[in-house]
Amino acid sequence: MSRALIVIDVQESFRAHPLWETTSDPKIADQVNRLVRLFRRAGDQVVWVLHSEPGTGDVFDPVLGHVRLMEELERAEGEVLVHKTSHNAFTTTNLQQLLTERGIRDLTVCGIRTEQCVETTARVASDLGHRVTVAIDATATHPIPHRDAPAGRSVAELLADPRTLPAEEVIRRTEYALAGRFATIETVDRLEAAAALRA
Repeated sequence: MSRALIVIDVQESFRAHPLWETTSDPKIADQVNRLVRLFRRAGDQVVWVLHSEPGTGDVFDPVLGHVRLMEELERAEGEVLVHKTSHNAFTTTNLQQLLTERGIRDLTVCGIRTEQCVETTARVASDLGHRVTVAIDATATHPIPHRDAPAGRSVAELLADPRTLPAEEVIRRTEYALAGRFATIETVDRLEAAAALRA
């Protein structure tokens, strides 16, 4: 076991947020499950990560009950689950220790949000010496408001603003930012094809 799949924040918190209706891939759990099955068949590690913000009273506050894996996900008994409170999956968890103890250097990362917790985790993992792959079509995100947009706008107002960055563009920019610097960008189809060739 020298590889691990890191599944980041594919959790009910996002479905409880009004922005979920704008998500780039509402069926992200299906893509993640494909990767999970792929890594399990190879005997590789699967690590699940949940984001929590205790005391905030929002959808990431554990007391509200949304900080749990999306119900469609296929987590097996005994697979590692870590809770983070930072954007990346390393700073506030024992993830690096877990990977080091198991001799894992190759990481494939997927999850929500593409440009935030997924991208940040990929960057930190690369700086820590890991070989990182981002399964880009097993990530999802939302449109991003312009930095000068007023806070507290409705989803309709966000989408009507021509300065809002569409989710597809956010994902494209993450690909450009990571590729050749911090990670290899792949699709689930290509990862499955590569696994078939190794078998």
